[in-house]
Amino acid sequence: MKIYDVAIIGAGSIGTPLSFYLAQRGFKVIVLEELASVGRGQNRAAIGGIRATHSDPAKITICKRTIEIVSRMKSEYGCDVDWIAGGYLYPIYNEKNEVVFKKLIQFQKSLGLNIDWISPTGIEQLVPGINSENLRGGSYSSADGSASPLKLVDAYYQLARQNGVEFRFLEPVTGFKLDQEKITGILTDKSSYSCDWIINTAGADARQIGNLLDLDLPVFPDCHEGGITEPVSRFFEPMVVDVRPDGESNNYYFYQNIEGQVVFCITPEPKIVGTDCDSTSVFLPLVTKRMLNLYPRLRHLRIRRTWRGLYPMTPDGFPIVGFTREISNLFLAIGMCGQGFMIGPGLGEIIAEILTNDNHQYQTILDQLSLYRNFGGQELLK
Repeated sequence: MKIYDVAIIGAGSIGTPLSFYLAQRGFKVIVLEELASVGRGQNRAAIGGIRATHSDPAKITICKRTIEIVSRMKSEYGCDVDWIAGGYLYPIYNEKNEVVFKKLIQFQKSLGLNIDWISPTGIEQLVPGINSENLRGGSYSSADGSASPLKLVDAYYQLARQNGVEFRFLEPVTGFKLDQEKITGILTDKSSYSCDWIINTAGADARQIGNLLDLDLPVFPDCHEGGITEPVSRFFEPMVVDVRPDGESNNYYFYQNIEGQVVFCITPEPKIVGTDCDSTSVFLPLVTKRMLNLYPRLRHLRIRRTWRGLYPMTPDGFPIVGFTREISNLFLAIGMCGQGFMIGPGLGEIIAEILTNDNHQYQTILDQLSLYRNFGGQELLK
């Protein structure tokens, strides 16, 4: 049996950066992935947004760390991941949302976010030509931004390998050996491994990994579609998020990446539960109607392609992070609810610090994101 300090299950948005930060701290790490390469699951379906403007302390703390990390990937590691600090903009068109967002901004400011309520004129300067009818203003965070999901996960893969991480692709986990509430061995279809710690970062498959250990992990994937246009000269900066539901969908969002392409996604209503990743004929008519109403200038763009990915959702919309009570050496980093790309770098560094130092600096995060919490709440900014 091959022996490692840490085994990570899943080489995606969470597992890949985590492997690097653990190896950087001297751990002998193996990553087990059932697919053919890093980022082949939901990472490649991400559209690239990275924001710290969440509605809860844990994700704000984690994603502030992500922004710090990603913004210096080129200067620190020589990795160009197409980072743009274009900001996130939530244009608001009714009084109810204005009250909610202004209150939320005060809470976000208390946690150190650079965020403000801006006027309709300020929004017009950021997104020239946006629909101004009934526009009341909006929430704008200038430090948020975007990066390439494919370039970022590849950068972490190269850094991890340089630091001695071993990756085993096309090698699904098939079982575990247990002794007195501790995992003593991991079984795959090719080999077996012994590790001090096992970390489940299996994304949409996290629940199946839990089933192998008789653990009920409440992660239930649902389907979302995204699309991308041809490249054009830059004509707006922020990620634009419209939170108004219309009966067929909830929020939708879009931005212009470093190559000039507009990337977009929508949240269907009702949710499409399951793991079907085939594109549909419903997505484009639904999302383009809403986007053109908000921003008529988009009507001139040609769409190059669409795709479908999964949001590994939890009942309350927050991730699950921390050790399990049932198995002493099993750590969970699952249920990222479609935000694994923006959570991964910051969370990877934090988990590495937790396993290295065994301190209580991040106890509030672990308490909020515990598997054993009450899942009755709901995140405001999903």
